[in-house]
Amino acid sequence: MKRLLALTACAVILAGASCGKDGTGSGAGEVSVRLTSPNSGADSAIVFTISGPAALTSATAGAGLRLFAQTLGGTTTRFALTGRLTTSTTILTIGVENTNAVAQYSGSIEGVAQPNYVLRTLPGGYALTVIK
Repeated sequence: MKRLLALTACAVILAGASCGKDGTGSGAGEVSVRLTSPNSGADSAIVFTISGPAALTSATAGAGLRLFAQTLGGTTTRFALTGRLTTSTTILTIGVENTNAVAQYSGSIEGVAQPNYVLRTLPGGYALTVIK
């Protein structure tokens, strides 16, 4: 009898732990895109692409930056930002369907320009990181 009671209790606990959840702790929200640059503050434009498992739901430029973006939809979105680009700051905040899937989002830089419009040679120490 004790054994049956223990098995029933275990089954109830396990069922309650996963009831109504997909196990991923999913939730819509925002994540940040940060730039790593060897020329912090010396660049004034960047073109890049963000890719992920689902379409982005929103995009907002970081402080002091102006955003140009293609229409959101699909799993890859291209962006251009103008303004003073500083390393280790959030250059873009994006809305995603599941903030716990942040590791599945990535960014690739297509071009970086100096204030005099001269393009930098890439990769040249530039990188994008998508974080919670």
